[in-house]
Amino acid sequence: MRRVHVVGNSGSGKSTLAASLSGRLGVPWLELDSVFHMRDWTPRPVGEFREEVDRFTAAGGWVVDGNYSAVRDIVWARADTVVWIDLPRHTIMRRLLRRTLHRMATGTELWNGNRERFRFLFQKDESILRWAWIQHEKYRERYRQAAEDPANAHLRFVRVTSREDIGRLLG
Repeated sequence: MRRVHVVGNSGSGKSTLAASLSGRLGVPWLELDSVFHMRDWTPRPVGEFREEVDRFTAAGGWVVDGNYSAVRDIVWARADTVVWIDLPRHTIMRRLLRRTLHRMATGTELWNGNRERFRFLFQKDESILRWAWIQHEKYRERYRQAAEDPANAHLRFVRVTSREDIGRLLG
């Protein structure tokens, strides 16, 4: 395990696990959100996004986290392992609510000057909580199918469904 893609729903712990894996493996880590979201939550143009990810994943070892289909082909062509965090919906929603409210209350900067705002909770297209709720089953099905797809036979899929699984992975 030297080139790892960590995927899963918002609030599942992708970045936390990716940072830990990066340290354990002694390889750099890239959080795709930090590349995609420019100032004022402006999406990076797809071509530029792909170029950044292409450059990063050209190295011999790395950890990438995020679910962006625009770069999945690049990442998976070079990855040896996909770690799929598949925690129960209620666990993710509890974690995400706590994390989001904390970030909002403290004004924590995420990437490129972006911050989560209280108004985002109530805006249909901005609510991370709504997004995570809706995406939960979609991600579960996407990664279940990907793990079974012969086109991905070069990848080792590691499905993480509990805190104990994370502990064993980081062992």
